[in-house]
Amino acid sequence: MRAPGRWWRHKSTPEKVETYTRWSFHSFAVMEFFSVGLTSVAPLGARRGSTALLVVAVHAALCFVTVSRAIDWTRGRRPQPVKLMWTLAAVTAAIAAAAIAIAELGPDGERVDTAAGGVFGVILIFGPGIIALGVRDRRRAFAIAGGFAAGAGTVTFTLGAPVLTALTTALIVLIGGVFIAFTAVFSVWLLNAVYELDEARETRARLAVAEERLRFGRDLHDVMGRNLAVIALKSELAVQLAQRGRPEAVAQMVEVQRLAQESQREVREVVRGYRETDLASELAGAQGVLAAAGIDCTVGGATVTGLPTTVQSALGWVVREAATNVLRHGDARRCEVRLRVLEGRVVLSVENDGVSETGTEPASGPPGSGLAGLRERLAELDGTLDAEPAGRGLFRLTAEVPLPAASGTVPAAVAVRAVSEVTR
Repeated sequence: MRAPGRWWRHKSTPEKVETYTRWSFHSFAVMEFFSVGLTSVAPLGARRGSTALLVVAVHAALCFVTVSRAIDWTRGRRPQPVKLMWTLAAVTAAIAAAAIAIAELGPDGERVDTAAGGVFGVILIFGPGIIALGVRDRRRAFAIAGGFAAGAGTVTFTLGAPVLTALTTALIVLIGGVFIAFTAVFSVWLLNAVYELDEARETRARLAVAEERLRFGRDLHDVMGRNLAVIALKSELAVQLAQRGRPEAVAQMVEVQRLAQESQREVREVVRGYRETDLASELAGAQGVLAAAGIDCTVGGATVTGLPTTVQSALGWVVREAATNVLRHGDARRCEVRLRVLEGRVVLSVENDGVSETGTEPASGPPGSGLAGLRERLAELDGTLDAEPAGRGLFRLTAEVPLPAASGTVPAAVAVRAVSEVTR
C-alpha cells in the first residue's frame, strides 16, 4: 500500500506542474458551484433556486471537462476541443443573459438581485478564462474576455439598465475575465516551458553519455586502427610468399601473431581502464558530464596523487559508472562523492537521492551490466562493491579497495567531495 503523498513525490517536476495547473483551474469550477450555485437557492426560492443550482452545476461540469481537454491538447495528447469550447461559450452566454434578465425583470427584492448578479458575474468571469486554456494565441484569449464583457454591457443596457450601470458591468466583467484569461495563458506557457526544459535536460544527459561513448570509441580506434592495418598488410604479404613457396612467409605470420597478441592486450587495457587512467581526471570528467546535463557540480580537495596507479584506475571506473547512473536513472537532486584512505584500504562512496519507488534500485531504466563489470574489475584487486538504499530516499554505491603493501607513503586520510544539486 502506498504511503500518503508518495504518488506526488514520485512525479517528475513537469508532471507536478501539470497536476498543479490542472487542479488549480478545476478549483474554479468547484468554487463556481459552491459560491453562486448553492447560495442562490434560498434567495430565488425553491423552484427558481433549484433551477439555478442545476444550471450552475452544468456550467461547472462543462468548465471541469474543458480544463482537462484543453490541457491535454496543450500537451499534444488530444485534438483541440473546439466544439466543447463553443458549447461552453454558448452556455455561459445563455446563463448570463438569463441571470441579468431575472435581476432586471424578475421579482423585486435585494436578495434576488444579489443572487442573480452573482451568477451573472461569476459565470461571465470564469467561462472566458476557462475557454482561454484552449486558445494558443494570447490575443485571441484576451479578445474572448473582451467580447463577453461587451456582450454583458450590451445586454444589461438592452434590458433597461442605465448607461453607467451597463458600462460598470462591462468593466467588471472585462477586468475579471482578462485576469482569469491572463492566468490561463501564463499557466499554459509555464507548463510548456517546464516540459521543454526537462526535455532539454534529458537531451543534454543523452548527449553527455553519447560523448563518453564516442571518446571510448576513439580510444579503441587509436589502439586498434594501426595494428589491424599492419596485420592486414602482413597477412596479405604472407599469403603471397606462401603461394611462391618462400620461407619468409613463416616469419611474416609470426609477426602477425605477435601483433594480434599485442592488440588483444591493448584492447583489454582500454576496456579495463588501465590505459592512462587517473582518478583526478575521472573526477573532473564526471564534473563536466554532470555540468553538461544541467547539474551544478563542485569538486574540491582532489588530493589523490599519492594513490597507486592500479587503485586510481579501478576507482576512476567507479566514478565514471556512478556519474553515468546519476544521469540515466532517477531524478536525483543531490550527488555526493567521498574518497577516504583508512587502515590500509581506500573507500569510495557515491550517494544520491534518486532512488526508485520501491527503494531498491535506481528510479528508472533497466538494470545494466555496469555494476557487475565494476565488481569484476575490483575483484581483481581483492576489492568489493556494494550498491544499496541508504535510507531517507538515498542510494549509495560504495567501493573498497585494499592498498598494496608498498604504498605506505599514502596519506592517512584523503577526502574528495563533489556535491551537485538540481531543483525539480
